[in-house]
Amino acid sequence: MARILGYIATSLDGMIAAENDDLEWLFKYEGMDLGEHDYSTFLKRIGTVVMGRGTYDFIAKDPSPWAYSDQRVMVVTSRPIDDPKGVLLLRSDVDALIAELRALTDGDVWMLGGGQLQMAFLERGALDEIEIYVMPELLGSGRPLFPSTGFRASPKLVSAKAIDKGCVRLHYRMDVG
Repeated sequence: MARILGYIATSLDGMIAAENDDLEWLFKYEGMDLGEHDYSTFLKRIGTVVMGRGTYDFIAKDPSPWAYSDQRVMVVTSRPIDDPKGVLLLRSDVDALIAELRALTDGDVWMLGGGQLQMAFLERGALDEIEIYVMPELLGSGRPLFPSTGFRASPKLVSAKAIDKGCVRLHYRMDVG
């Protein structure tokens, strides 16, 4: 059974993007030393990447080569994607998607991108662990790590570690029920 994981960066005030989905604040941390928690190391154990339509559209605008050609990519959307980057599987039913993901045996699943889809998985008890990289930035406004839905949980802290450039890595295990 595949584990469903989160791996995401946030500002100190809980934003994953500044106004207008601007990530410039985060780009200045590219190349920092994450040691054993490096993104490329994390990605090697991922068999499937799941993202929402907004995240897909944001990534697809980037002229860089598609970064997920070694993974199965599922986009949660109800609209077709014209001229898709990479090989995509489209899904619209989150509950059916979770069952499909749990049946996978070829690596872990990464919930890539925004908090909205991660929150949908959290609310269904389907996010097993999350690594949150807290960057020493105060953005003041923007897109929150987790949208306010009224959902409550008490994740279990696995580890907390100060890393490079003032970043702190928080690793939580969720109570999946």
